Amino acid sequence: MSMESHYTIDLKRLKTGTHEFEVTLDDGFFKELEKTEVLGGKVEAKIVLNLREEDYWLTIAVHGTVFVTCDRCLDPMSLEIDASETSSPNDEMSANESLNDEPRASNDVLDLTWLAYEIVSINIPVVHCHQAGECNKQMELLLQDHLCDEPEPEE
Repeated sequence: MSMESHYTIDLKRLKTGTHEFEVTLDDGFFKELEKTEVLGGKVEAKIVLNLREEDYWLTIAVHGTVFVTCDRCLDPMSLEIDASETSSPNDEMSANESLNDEPRASNDVLDLTWLAYEIVSINIPVVHCHQAGECNKQMELLLQDHLCDEPEPEE
């Protein structure tokens, strides 16, 4: 099954009300995205869609583990992800769009691919390093060789 069909919801086929979906963001998901700092992982995403006549509310909760590159030793490391976000199509409405436009008319298919990935990615710390003593030992030695022990000159 392609990523496109697996991570999309056809809003036209659903009745008004609350709908729940679960998808797994695995190594294949992150690999297909290509332009990502996430090397792989397994994250369960639970999607709750509250579909109304003219719009919808969407909550995506993600929980699992992703693999990223350690900023210090450049080896892969795991990070736990546990986050939730809620939004509606009106949250993304630009200033140029009329409030009278029917939001669902242009959003008949909801693509969860980037929504789910963004929730994962914004919950990755800016700096990600192994715990003390867990970095690649050879890289640690190389880093020690290049440390500057001299104090910086005062201006």
